[in-house]
Amino acid sequence: LCLFLHLCRFRARQHFFTTMSVSIQPGSGTIVEGKIELSTSIEPTYMAVPPGQHASEVDARDADTPDAWIKRHKDMVRLTGRHPFNSEPPLSKLREVGWVTPASLHVVRNHGAVPKLEWGTHKVEISLPDKEPVHLVMDDLVAGKYGPVVSFPVTFICAGNRRKEQNMTKKTIGFNWGAGGVANSVWTGVRLCDVLKTLGISKVSKQERYVHFAGPLGELPAGETGEYGTSIDMGWALDQERDVLLAFKQNGEWLTPDHGFPLRTLLPGVIGGRMVKWLTTIKVMPEPSKNHYHLFDNRVLPPHVDADLATKEGWWYKPEYMINHINLNSAMFEPAHNSHFKLAGEKAHPTMRVSGYAYVGGGLKVIRAEISLDGGHSWEIADLSRPEDEISEARGTD
Repeated sequence: LCLFLHLCRFRARQHFFTTMSVSIQPGSGTIVEGKIELSTSIEPTYMAVPPGQHASEVDARDADTPDAWIKRHKDMVRLTGRHPFNSEPPLSKLREVGWVTPASLHVVRNHGAVPKLEWGTHKVEISLPDKEPVHLVMDDLVAGKYGPVVSFPVTFICAGNRRKEQNMTKKTIGFNWGAGGVANSVWTGVRLCDVLKTLGISKVSKQERYVHFAGPLGELPAGETGEYGTSIDMGWALDQERDVLLAFKQNGEWLTPDHGFPLRTLLPGVIGGRMVKWLTTIKVMPEPSKNHYHLFDNRVLPPHVDADLATKEGWWYKPEYMINHINLNSAMFEPAHNSHFKLAGEKAHPTMRVSGYAYVGGGLKVIRAEISLDGGHSWEIADLSRPEDEISEARGTD
């Protein structure tokens, strides 16, 4: 994620990162003086994380729902009514907190009630071909039994971000996301490739072709098992540069219930719908997942194909229409919708501040943002603030 800024008379760059020396385990996700040490190869790198801004009490809107035990930030915009909780922060809040988003203001996509899971009793069952299942417990994962604990910032995007604008042009089957379905956090966990190698899987084979992930059984109303599940290619899972993470911390704190406590998957550069919260099972399989949400969520079909036709003609099952990597996108922070700018008179504004964000997935980079002040007839290049450049340099990767 990068931030862009354009001012008519002056320019400024924002810097979010610094370096320092402290004696903590690199990558552990420990907060020291408001910063977390990232997992880098070339030089120690630290990133400031904001206060969590956690709510102190349950919101009245949740009082008689299955989520009545979860404390949520009052400013989060609820997009599907009171329950389930599908929510984004106001754009003004997203801009205000800066490049790292507090967990309480981080976009949330819940298909149903949040499961009540306990750290001490939660286990992830890992099924491998021709082997007995392995039961991963949280204390072993945190202790490094399955690989080193690492921390790095990741931009999280809901595939529906800005869908409201799309629905105003042509209605989709998805609900109205605004432009706040995006967030940055520093995530801490163990890379999936290290977990798999610890369990004896270091290369792709016909029997070890895909990795399936799923949440608790019976969690959701749709599908045969009521679990949210998806899968990725084994080559993707084993690639250390892809940083597929089994994450248990967000911005140096244990995951909150809405974000997958105690464990979730985190796939950098990929839409949120390909990640699984409340991770309960991992399966190594020869075929991709047939989970309801893997097949029937997060697809972009041709304009003439509606949901009924997709079911009738089998469009849901065509892998080429699946959304995985994040598409290029951008939105404006300011000027805000319906704001006014006075050009003349006693209180005329001498400058106009124009700012926003842009992002892209799949390992690509936003290299330019342009602003038009005359309806697209001419364009000016804005300044970019791209903190990930220095982090990538410290990691020795692009």
